[in-house]
Amino acid sequence: MNTDTLPRIPVEVNGIQYNFCKNPKCSQFGIPASQDKKHGNNTYNITGLNTGGSNIPLLRCNGCGEHLPMKSNQGIGEELARLSSYLAIANQVSSCPNTGCSNHSVAVGTKKAYRGFGTSSSGSKRYQCVACNKTFSIGKPTKGQHDTHHNIEIFKLLMNKVPLSRIINILQISWEVLYNRIDHIHRQCLAFASNRENNLKDLHLERLYIAVDRQEYTVNWTERKDKRNVVLSAMASADNSSGYVFGMHPNFDCTLDKVGIEEDAAKFNDSTKTAPFRKYARLWLSNDYLESSKRIRYKNGKKYSNNVLKDTIENKYTESEKRTDVEAFDEKTHEQKLPNYGIQVKAEYTMIAHFHFLKTLLGNVEKWRFFLDQDSGIRGACLSAFKDEVKEKSAEAFYVSIEKDLTVDQKRKLKAEAKRNYELIKENNPTLTDNEIKIEMLKAEILAVKEIGSWKDRWVHHPLPNMAESNKAMCWLTEHDDYDLTHKAWLYNKASLHGVDSFFQKVRRRIAMLERPIHSASSGGRTYNGYGAYNPQMIVKLLEIFRVVHNFIDTKKDKELVNGVEKTVITTPAMRLGLAQAPLDYKTVLYFE
Repeated sequence: MNTDTLPRIPVEVNGIQYNFCKNPKCSQFGIPASQDKKHGNNTYNITGLNTGGSNIPLLRCNGCGEHLPMKSNQGIGEELARLSSYLAIANQVSSCPNTGCSNHSVAVGTKKAYRGFGTSSSGSKRYQCVACNKTFSIGKPTKGQHDTHHNIEIFKLLMNKVPLSRIINILQISWEVLYNRIDHIHRQCLAFASNRENNLKDLHLERLYIAVDRQEYTVNWTERKDKRNVVLSAMASADNSSGYVFGMHPNFDCTLDKVGIEEDAAKFNDSTKTAPFRKYARLWLSNDYLESSKRIRYKNGKKYSNNVLKDTIENKYTESEKRTDVEAFDEKTHEQKLPNYGIQVKAEYTMIAHFHFLKTLLGNVEKWRFFLDQDSGIRGACLSAFKDEVKEKSAEAFYVSIEKDLTVDQKRKLKAEAKRNYELIKENNPTLTDNEIKIEMLKAEILAVKEIGSWKDRWVHHPLPNMAESNKAMCWLTEHDDYDLTHKAWLYNKASLHGVDSFFQKVRRRIAMLERPIHSASSGGRTYNGYGAYNPQMIVKLLEIFRVVHNFIDTKKDKELVNGVEKTVITTPAMRLGLAQAPLDYKTVLYFE
C-alpha cells in the first residue's frame, strides 16, 4: 500500500479530531498533530506502523513522550450518529401528505392548520388540512395489534426478571406475539426518551458528578458445533446526585448488513489499509477477528501482595501496557465470535462516541466532574471529547478503583477500622464538625499520595469507606494547583462510581436475560445462560427499555424539608435531575404519542 496517498493523520470530521496528546500536563494537550509531512516541522512523530502485524500507527508526542494510538474520526462520527439517532424521533412530525400543499411541513396540532375529521374504521384519528382539504389519519401506537390488553403486563414482567418462556406461560400468548410486543415497547421507549431528552440541552445544570463504567453481556451460542460466545460491552454514564442514566450504549449495530459490508471491504482491500484510515475502521470485520484471536491479550506476571487494591491498580496499568492498542480492551479470543447478524463495533469507538454524545445531549452544564473506572480507553475518550473544558478547568476527571471481591465481613471490618480512626480524631478535635473531620482525614491522605504504574499516576486512598465502596482509591487525572487543599479534598470526597454501579446491579437483578452467566471449570472460557439472549439485538433493546424505566418510572423515598417539617417524598431520577415533575407509570410510556 502506498502510504503517500494518505493524509498524515485522519482528517477532522464534523468537528471531531481525536488524534492529539491527551496528557493534561503537556503543552500539546488538545493540539492535533499536523498534516505536514516534512521532517522537523512536526510536534508529533508517527511510529509503530504495522508493528507486529497490527497495522496500528502511533503518535509520539514530542512534548511529553506519550505514545498515542490513532483513531478514525470518520468512524467516531458514524458511531456518534448511531448513539444519537433516537433523538431525531422527536423531530418526526405528522403533517399533510400532499407534497404540493403549504401545510406539508406543518405539524398536526398547529393552530388553524388542521381540523378534526372523526376517526378511521380502525379507530385512528382523522384530520383535514385547512389549506387543501386533504384528509388523512394518524395511526395509534398499537396499530395492527390484536389483544393489546397484555401489553402493560408484558412490559412489567420484562422489567422484573421474568424470563421470556415464563411470560409466554403466564399470559398464554405465542412467541410471535411476545417478540412483536417487545419491539413495540422498545419503539415507544425510544420515542418517549427522544421527546424528554431533547429538553436536556436547554436544562441548566450547575454541576454534574458523572460516574462512567462499562458492563459486559454474553450472548448464548446458537449451534452445537460452534459453542463460542458473542461478548458485548456497554458504556454507561450516570449522575451520582440524581441517579439519572444519560446513556447505555452496547457496541453493536443491528442496522448494518454484515454480508454486504464484508463484501465491500474485501472488494476495496480495506483490511490492508492502516487501521485508522479504513472505510470500516470502527467495525469488527472477519479479518480483524482473525488477527485479534492470534494474539495473546495478556501475559503472565501479575503482582499480588497484602495490599490488594494497590495490586489491582498496578495490574490494570500492566495489562494496558501489554495491549497492541493501549486504548482497545475488547480483543477477541478463540473462545469468542462475532455476531451472525448485525455488526459488532470496536468498543473504543463506542467509548469515544459516548463522551461526544454526553456533550451533545447536555448543552448547558457549568461544571463537569467525571469519575471513571480505571481504563486507559475510557480516560482517552473522556479527555478527547472534553479537551476544551479541561483546558478551561470547567471539567475534571478522576480514576476510581474499588476492591470488589471483598466479603461482607471484610467490608464491615474495614468500615469499623475507619470509624475508630474517625472517632479518635473527633475526640482530639471536639470543635470540628463531622464534615470538617472527614475533610481533614482526606487532606492527610492527599499529602500521602502514592505514585503507581509506569505513568506515575498519583493515587489517594479514601479514609472513610462505606459498604458499597469499602476499599477505594482515586486518581485526579486533570490535577492542577488552582485549588487549595480543602477544595481538593472536597473533590476527592465526591469521587465515586456508585451511580453507575447501582444501575448495573439493577440491570443484573431485574432483567433475567442479562444476569451474570455461570462459568464452569471445564467450559474452556465458554458460558451459557439458560435464560440468556441468542440475538445481540435483544440485549440492546432490553437495555434501552430498562434505562427509560429506571429514569422515569422506578421510584425511591427521600426526605426533604417542607415549611420546616421533614416529609417523605417519592421521586425518580428524572425528577431529581429536573426533567420530570412526577413519577410516571408503564402505561404513560407505552401509550405515548
